[in-house]
Amino acid sequence: MSTLTSPGTRRLTVAQALVRFLAVQHTERDGVEHRLIEGVFGIFGHGNVAGLGEALLGLELADPTLLPYRQARNEQAMVHTAAAFARMRDRLSTYACTTSVGPGATNLVTGAALATVNRLPVLLLPGDVFATRTANPVLQELEDPRSMDISVNDTLRPVSRYFDRVNRPEQLPAALLAAMRVLTDPADTGAVTLALPQDVQAEAWDWPEELFAHRVWHVPRPRADREALRRALAAITSAERPLIVAGGGVTYSQATDPLRQFAHATGVPVAETQAGKGAMPHDDPLSLGAVGATGTSAANLIAARADLVIGIGTRWSDFTTASRTVFADPGVRFVNINVAAFDAAKHAGISVVADARAALEELSAELEGWTTSTAYRAEIADARAQWEQKLAAACHFANAPLPSQIEVIAAVNDAVDPADVVVCAAGSMPGDLHKLWRCKGDPKSYHVEYGYSCMGYEIAGGLGVKLAAPEREVYVMVGDGSYLMLAQEIVTAVAEGVKLIVVLVDNGGYASIGRLSESLGSQRFGTAYRYRAASGRLDGGALPVDLAANAASLGAAVERATDLEEFEAALARAKKADRITVVHVTTDPLAGAPDGGAWWDVPVAQVSELESTIAARSGYEEAKKAQRPYL
Repeated sequence: MSTLTSPGTRRLTVAQALVRFLAVQHTERDGVEHRLIEGVFGIFGHGNVAGLGEALLGLELADPTLLPYRQARNEQAMVHTAAAFARMRDRLSTYACTTSVGPGATNLVTGAALATVNRLPVLLLPGDVFATRTANPVLQELEDPRSMDISVNDTLRPVSRYFDRVNRPEQLPAALLAAMRVLTDPADTGAVTLALPQDVQAEAWDWPEELFAHRVWHVPRPRADREALRRALAAITSAERPLIVAGGGVTYSQATDPLRQFAHATGVPVAETQAGKGAMPHDDPLSLGAVGATGTSAANLIAARADLVIGIGTRWSDFTTASRTVFADPGVRFVNINVAAFDAAKHAGISVVADARAALEELSAELEGWTTSTAYRAEIADARAQWEQKLAAACHFANAPLPSQIEVIAAVNDAVDPADVVVCAAGSMPGDLHKLWRCKGDPKSYHVEYGYSCMGYEIAGGLGVKLAAPEREVYVMVGDGSYLMLAQEIVTAVAEGVKLIVVLVDNGGYASIGRLSESLGSQRFGTAYRYRAASGRLDGGALPVDLAANAASLGAAVERATDLEEFEAALARAKKADRITVVHVTTDPLAGAPDGGAWWDVPVAQVSELESTIAARSGYEEAKKAQRPYL
């Protein structure tokens, strides 16, 4: 219990003060206020149970709505859940995650890297070794003979946008304010780590009452510098074949409507990154769909001829640019609209540092009356028509004896309502989804994590999406490889009463890397789930792994399907269910998606005794000739 020690102060432990502070933090944008920290995911151990554990219990007993605690099963997974929640909430709200010292803390690293790569705010509160050093080395402490102020928590420094270690109670207020600043800065956000020595967590201090007052962090919409805007306008009006590439920043800034209005007013077509997919409805005449290595032939054809590329809210990953080959016009120029100057400066582009929505509104006003040519619009329509024919043929081809992954994706796509959300992250499915999924107009309906492409994100991420938008149906698409990496949060969904529809596509191994391996001359080595044979190689019979039974053992309802008809029926039953349901389907790992005409730079061995590798190297060297510096 807290006590008032003198006028204007309150005596609390560091952990108690921290959770009470988090409970009253809010964000505001466009006059709408949101809770910044919706709750705390945690797994308790000796490094946080007596500090943050006791503090969260006390707060829950006082009012369980102030800062709800949710129990996770894996530390990496709970960061994925927090990141997915933040993405669904346009980075205006997130979760905190607490762990014990040692392995619990180091398990956070992958999740932190994912959050920072994707520019998503998450708050990490790992326990740490004793600040006083009176009992060290404590259990799970990694001693460093070079310095006694280093702990395993320092592994979080390179993957955090802000890192601090609170070694004294009086350091806490400054650390908290700095952490909130980064969490709420759209240009600088990512994982934020406050390492908390376990003895300091339990230490009492007299805190000023102002620390626990309702606090609002205002999230701005930065407007473009007038000269930068002028340069962008000059580039656009002088272009004959401009193309917009919409990234995640379009969605985070709630700029999808201004983008659609801009495209229709100017006739500039729109292609989408993984994070930007859904910015345009798939049937919009100016929507070209996915661009780059996993892009549609329509987007990549127009991209190859574009003389100006307007990147909005994208960080220009190698998949988006097809390793700097897809934008092939010799004189191609870039206009980069991004809230982060770091991303706006890429490819020697005209840098417009601004909120996506604000910039689009200003550009639209300045470009009133300007439009692309009738001939260019005809090319766009023709490219779209050609791709639609390819798409229809691919989705309606009856693969035998097992259905293809493409058919499974098409069946899920047909079953979803416009506001339903598809979640995926790694393996072959993100590429197929990027290329094939038909978004129906809701920018939040497509949620594929491809900044870090982290196997195991899917179920944990789906949980975060559902917590952020409980009114939506959430379809988690996960391959057997990713499922085996991190399926434990099924238990969390069961405990929390959270309904997900998990489509578990079982193709007996790592299908995505298998295809890549084959294309690089490595003959799908090490990518199938097989017994070790008498030869000493992993090329024996298929392993008898029953993933559906595993899901049932974790508490999920399970549906099994052996063909497409059974799958569609199982999917319909899952939609009617009131709890997490796993629909297991076995697919053909060799059936691929239609080619979008782009390349991805993965180096092939320069010398080899394998004929397959020698042939792949020859193709690699030829493809490298198309690579551009974009200077």
